[in-house]
Amino acid sequence: MDVLGISCFGHDAAAVLLRDGVVVAAAEEERFSRTTHDASFPALAIDFCLDRAGIRGADLDYVAFFEKPFRKFERMVVTALASFPHSRGVFQESMRTWFTDKLWVQGLIKDRLGVPGDRILFSEHHLSHAASAYLCSPYDEAAILTVDGVGEWATATYGIGKGNELRILEEIRFPHSLGLLYSAFTAFLGFAVNEGESKVMGMAPFGEPRYRDQVYKLVQVEDDGSFALDMDAFAFHRSPDQTFGARFERLFGAPRDPGTPFFTDRTGYPAELGPPPDDVEARAADNQRFADIAASIQLVTEEVLLKMVDHLHRQTGLRRLCMAGGVALNAVANARILRESPFEELYIQPAAGDGGGALGAALWAYHTVLGQPRRVSLEHAYWGADHGPGDVEAFLASSGIAYERPRGEDALLDAVVDALAAGQVVGWVQGRFEWGPRALGNRSILADPRRADMRDVVNAKIKFREPFHPFAPSVPEECAEEYFELPDAKRHYPARFMLYVVDVKRDKRAILPAITHVDGTARLQTVRRETNPRYYRLLERFGMATGVPVLLNTSLNLTGEPIANTPAEAFSTFSRSGLDMLVLGDCIVTKPIVQAG
Repeated sequence: MDVLGISCFGHDAAAVLLRDGVVVAAAEEERFSRTTHDASFPALAIDFCLDRAGIRGADLDYVAFFEKPFRKFERMVVTALASFPHSRGVFQESMRTWFTDKLWVQGLIKDRLGVPGDRILFSEHHLSHAASAYLCSPYDEAAILTVDGVGEWATATYGIGKGNELRILEEIRFPHSLGLLYSAFTAFLGFAVNEGESKVMGMAPFGEPRYRDQVYKLVQVEDDGSFALDMDAFAFHRSPDQTFGARFERLFGAPRDPGTPFFTDRTGYPAELGPPPDDVEARAADNQRFADIAASIQLVTEEVLLKMVDHLHRQTGLRRLCMAGGVALNAVANARILRESPFEELYIQPAAGDGGGALGAALWAYHTVLGQPRRVSLEHAYWGADHGPGDVEAFLASSGIAYERPRGEDALLDAVVDALAAGQVVGWVQGRFEWGPRALGNRSILADPRRADMRDVVNAKIKFREPFHPFAPSVPEECAEEYFELPDAKRHYPARFMLYVVDVKRDKRAILPAITHVDGTARLQTVRRETNPRYYRLLERFGMATGVPVLLNTSLNLTGEPIANTPAEAFSTFSRSGLDMLVLGDCIVTKPIVQAG
């Protein structure tokens, strides 16, 4: 039985295909369209999934959509009318965009895929999140917490999963939203909503939570984790492009200009910016205010989540927790939940945000609606497109790009290890691209984490982004506990997906300066031999050569672009950045580039 899951018209549109309950393919639309966070109908991702399965749209048994469009539209209209005329702009935007494809999803799917209407199923937004968290987990019973911006009406849910069944116990409703609270601070700090939240997490350790009390003036939190926002401070419910209002600014001051360089006394003035301006001290002080605000909203988010998790544990008495929704990508909060909550085990799948709703919708349809037995858990994230040796060499030859093909994998890995140990930065493209927002060793930029300058080199010359961004370490699962504070690392699924921020062991911080953030932490990725054998062997060989089986790993893209999919996209990133080497499957390209022929 083939079931296609679809999510779209919010952000991060995606498609997932299950065959007899097992994932065959999963991808976000942006990887094919090259539009960052593409929200449109995922036609290209669907085509990829169908091609991977060797079927046409008409061959599908069922299609499952991740939410109920009419209920979501109802929320938008009711909310806009409640604050009219202040909400005139958001009302007009809703009418303009929803009276097209967004509202008539069933007809769109029928027309595009040729699937009869009675084979198209509609889940609910947070039910899809819950299904994506639990039904692909290794657990036969677990508590479920979903937290994001907003779905139809719900912004967070408490639930329980047992066998094939999902049950939502309680929910928190719009406009009261922990995700939208965090996003308001994301915008205030000069970052793009639904993209810059990780930048807030990266900025937070440079500050102190001096504004914690002010944040709590915006959100009232009860002992059971329920909360209510002071809506007088926000504008997201009445404006299509503004998230916070005048009261917000009275509490926190003027917002950060997105074009302003970030530096504080703690970071020092970045040398790549040239001579420091006359008012460098005043700018550093203002940036410190922003870092303190980032630290404050991050701390409050963690504290609210811990209250929610404690309440859910009291309600269910279970020892395992599954999480989803965009807030479940907050790797700092996830690690605190693991350490401090009553739950003993935690599962989060790699595409926890809206893209993962496609996975949840398909799983919900197959297991809960159709009653089919659960098969296997989601052990890895490598469900995207791949490009074989013929494709790679055809691209290189047709583009006139000189390359080397070492004889055998050992020779290839030795060449990469030598380059990394010599201080070169390597683009690494292998197999199928990753499901979710993290590069996990198949579409990665790799560097030597022992070199203190590597963080600045990769940020400034390759990623072209702010210097406060931390980088993740990849480490073989068996070696993780030697370098990081993560006991019994093998049982932690979120660590496989780069979803925990943990302490780097004190005696290892000087050894791993490029991946150790200013607060002594790192967002690690544990790598298993069974699920990514070539990347695992690269880490092993780097360890044999240097004594440290750890690599700096970040995504193969430039700022503002989706992660590379094809060899051509990877080469474009390579040629426009300071990357020294590009490994495409079994082929190596180096600089300077010599045109063949």
